[in-house]
Amino acid sequence: MLVIRPVKPADLPALERLATHATPRLTNLPAHRDRLEERIARSQRAFGGEVDFPGDEHYTFVLEDRQRDEVLGTATIRAQAGAQEAYYTYRQETLIHASQQLNVRREVQTLALSHEASEASLLCAFSLDARYQGTTAESLLRRARLMFIAQYPERFSRILAVAFPGYLTAEGESPFWESVGSHFFARSFQEMNHIAGVRSKSFIAEVMPQFPLYLPLLTPQARAAIGREHPAHEQALEEMLAEGFARSRHVDIFDAGPIVKAERERLETFRRAAWHPVRIRPEHSLPDAEPAMIANQKREGFCCIVARYALSPTGQLMLSPAHAEILGVEEGRAVLVAPVALPAAVDALEEGEM
Repeated sequence: MLVIRPVKPADLPALERLATHATPRLTNLPAHRDRLEERIARSQRAFGGEVDFPGDEHYTFVLEDRQRDEVLGTATIRAQAGAQEAYYTYRQETLIHASQQLNVRREVQTLALSHEASEASLLCAFSLDARYQGTTAESLLRRARLMFIAQYPERFSRILAVAFPGYLTAEGESPFWESVGSHFFARSFQEMNHIAGVRSKSFIAEVMPQFPLYLPLLTPQARAAIGREHPAHEQALEEMLAEGFARSRHVDIFDAGPIVKAERERLETFRRAAWHPVRIRPEHSLPDAEPAMIANQKREGFCCIVARYALSPTGQLMLSPAHAEILGVEEGRAVLVAPVALPAAVDALEEGEM
């Protein structure tokens, strides 16, 4: 039985393993024991604290296989991306250079440092055991965070964002970093990736040029990498687009990976989620139905599972005793339910992004 729940101190070894095997290595999930211990403690404070508006809270979840007693994945929500320090991105813009005298008019693409995404809530630090990639477990881990946000909207921004790892070569190098950042730090991408994970990316923005970068001056390889996701995250991006996220003009300042954004009310999980009282019935008597994510109403004891979306004629959700026990719900108690299935992805630029 796979369950999404808040991280706890005993999960530290599993988090270290997931951070070490993340592809590519994630700056927001460093393979650093002290930082991971801090992440767990911060998450416990966030889940346990009374919060009226988003701030510097980090909510870290894990995917646990209850039968194997094994943690198989982790994912985090940063309530406000720039709560402690500005969350810098590069914004893709177009400048017009014109001369009536020479009868010349050229549109030139640029990248400008921005901290517009600082107010957004960020879905980040996703890592899953390779055995479960491409399964329902991956979707559950990624989207259970939305089930939590739907129950506690005051803790998060109306704008949600996901920053995907950028394109890397077969040797693990970033063409964008080689064309831009390496000139200011004289260090390899992998070295800076480690440093940024232990510290943050804000110091990169402090050293990077404050003026717009003209794309024609970058290498062809760097230009091609802008807004392009790492190959290992293509399916993840497609699922988030199907969820209702849209590409923004913002990209990561480190590797130029794409950043998708959405108003949370427009996401499929929010639009299709519904509350149902629980009706407990034997497993063998439950009718066939499409799978759904089912979450309880406990903040610190939050649980989200996948089970059949089996409704009684009166709108009660029929659960097996085992599922009810995992969720910690009794008959008549309401749970939040949203279908697992998503419509086809629409790859479009976010409305309002000109």
